[in-house]
Amino acid sequence: MITGEQLLEVFAAYNQQIWPMPVVVYLLGISGLFLAVRKTAYSSRVIPVILAFFWLWAVLMFWLPSGLQGFSPGYIFAALFLIQGVLFLVYALKPKLFFGFKKDAYSFAGIAFALYALVGYPLFSALLGHIYPRTPIFGLTPCPVIAYTFGLLLLTERKVPKVTLIIPFFYALSGFLWISIGMVEDIGMLVSGLLGAWLIWIRDARRASVPSESVPEPEPGAAWSLDLLDKD
Repeated sequence: MITGEQLLEVFAAYNQQIWPMPVVVYLLGISGLFLAVRKTAYSSRVIPVILAFFWLWAVLMFWLPSGLQGFSPGYIFAALFLIQGVLFLVYALKPKLFFGFKKDAYSFAGIAFALYALVGYPLFSALLGHIYPRTPIFGLTPCPVIAYTFGLLLLTERKVPKVTLIIPFFYALSGFLWISIGMVEDIGMLVSGLLGAWLIWIRDARRASVPSESVPEPEPGAAWSLDLLDKD
């Protein structure tokens, strides 16, 4: 089994090889969050493309090379990330995820998870002594991608197809493993997976009686409910 020190060395070599991609993915990540909060006619297509890019990058540039270097679970993770990435591409072509911010606990939790992926990971990593390049980078390493994915899925206006949650949820559980070898910053991934899946399930259950096609679009300037529970 890989140790925490070995994993940090993997991050160091990987991050130095892919520069300046961290700049690119941060721009993509910020754009995705903006399009989820301030929805446009293109949000339901652009955001799944951004998510697909993150998941498929992890397959091609992180998991497959790690498998070649002797970390055999890398091949399993590569297959799972490939499936999830293709799923998001399908949603980009035939939208099933419809984004928009509501003043409820679900949206606020979604923003918190996405911001943890973007900002919390590097700050927490630095406090732990995991200084760049020996640190997981948003959008280019798997664990921050999980937190970001749950963040955006909580910023959806309609029910999320449950198949979308399966792989992110089960990979989030691997946080127990990564934390045990010293990657304590992955507690954010673990929390986003456990709490995020539960919040999405509860939120969507409350929407079950409302057909997705009949969910009304808010009028410009309309006041949002301040209730913590969704009132759709």
